[in-house]
Amino acid sequence: MRQFRLFLASVLIALLSACGASNNMPGLTNPGQPPPTDTVSGKVQLNGAPLAGVTVTEWLTNNNTVVATTTTDSNGAYSFSGLSTSGNSPALYQFWATKSGYGFYPSVGSGAEVVRFDHTGNMQGSTSFGIAIFFTVIQFTSLPNASLSGADFNAYDGGNPLVTLPRTGQTTSYAAGDDAALQKGAAWPAQRFTDNHDGTVTDGLTGLVWLKNAGCFTPTVWSNAITQVNQLAGGACGLTDQSTAGQWRMPNINELESIVDVSASNPALTPGSPFTNVSNAIYWSSTTYFGGEEGSPDAWTIRFSDGRYMNDDVVNQKATSNNAVWAVKGSGGGTIKLQSTGAYVPFATGDDGAIQAGVPPTFQRWADNDDGTVTDTVTGLIWLKQANCINQPWSAAIAAVNSLASGQCGLTDGSAAGSWRMPNRNEMQSLSDRAENNLGAFFDQNYFNLDGTLFQAPIFTSFAENQYYWTSSTDAADPSEAWTVFSCDFGVYDIPKFDSAYTLAVR
Repeated sequence: MRQFRLFLASVLIALLSACGASNNMPGLTNPGQPPPTDTVSGKVQLNGAPLAGVTVTEWLTNNNTVVATTTTDSNGAYSFSGLSTSGNSPALYQFWATKSGYGFYPSVGSGAEVVRFDHTGNMQGSTSFGIAIFFTVIQFTSLPNASLSGADFNAYDGGNPLVTLPRTGQTTSYAAGDDAALQKGAAWPAQRFTDNHDGTVTDGLTGLVWLKNAGCFTPTVWSNAITQVNQLAGGACGLTDQSTAGQWRMPNINELESIVDVSASNPALTPGSPFTNVSNAIYWSSTTYFGGEEGSPDAWTIRFSDGRYMNDDVVNQKATSNNAVWAVKGSGGGTIKLQSTGAYVPFATGDDGAIQAGVPPTFQRWADNDDGTVTDTVTGLIWLKQANCINQPWSAAIAAVNSLASGQCGLTDGSAAGSWRMPNRNEMQSLSDRAENNLGAFFDQNYFNLDGTLFQAPIFTSFAENQYYWTSSTDAADPSEAWTVFSCDFGVYDIPKFDSAYTLAVR
């Protein structure tokens, strides 16, 4: 028995020695050695100079929590360390930048991507009010030995706008201070449209290249229209440009809007343009009408007899409406850049959500100047914050805006009469975000973090829902009417000038 006990003791000593004595034994790891982690670092700049005091947030999508926040130093630099690379599924992180008075857009090299992401469910009470909020983020998958540098952000304060809006084309004035009287926006090239003599036409304003024959395709349902345009190539529709399938796309709603000439009707296209077979009919865009992640049965359309947006759940039903089809290609190179629509969820190959053509929105886009005004960091326009102050017929509303000054409508900005104007069609429409389900509600919504702290106050004060907002652009097809945007969907619709509607003043 004594010999057996001695044998057991020797075995236990051997086992205990093997459990921790050597790191050289195959198949064994040191429990004291932590798994590797990643770091993420970058800089924030405004006009090429470092911007200090910017809050950068590190968010882990795996459990929808804020992991950490930091602020940029005097060199505009920030960094995060300790990003997990272990677990059953890779850790997916998002990073965004915020500072009062600024909007931001990320830039990043390989190893990460810039995406627009729906953070609605991460706001307190968001499921009850149902108004979406979208962040523009750097998205990074943390894998072993994959640390990320160059996760940078460019800042915008309105003095360095991403886009310059063009003029509408209207030249006949109907009231002092209207669209034609002021002609705000970038001037059109002396010869806007150039016939390339290969079946294409180049727009010198936007740089986009359009199919010359606007009637080549037979009117059809939305999915067929997208497919036909995706397959368009040299040899079809009079094309001799050597283009191949996949280069053409159906225009998004901003691209389609860009060739509308507000001064013209039947069709609403600049007279003398080299296009052929332009119809007064309704043309499809590739932009789906808002319907959340599941999409909508409708898509945005424009009637080219007058430039009116068509959205009545009949003529713009994707599956049943047969509308005209146009094709476009290219990504710019003109005198101005077009905004993207904001749509980011794809519903068909080659649609707006898949391509996301145009300049994307900053985040946060709107800067409250604490003086009754709001700056749009994308366009640089300054807007009246109190959105329900002016509600009158068109001519009276223009006069009211012309005389608007500090001390009225919540303004403490020192502005004098004559500083403000009623926005033209392009300016008012520029506020739109085609991913949003109710822009009027979004503009007037408090967003709270899950801990109850305020994340974003209302962008405008008392933005009227389901109401028309005037533009200073007259409907050329019927000068007794003017163009408006509807505050819910921001469609562009014409209504009689004697109707009362709201005005959101701009300067």
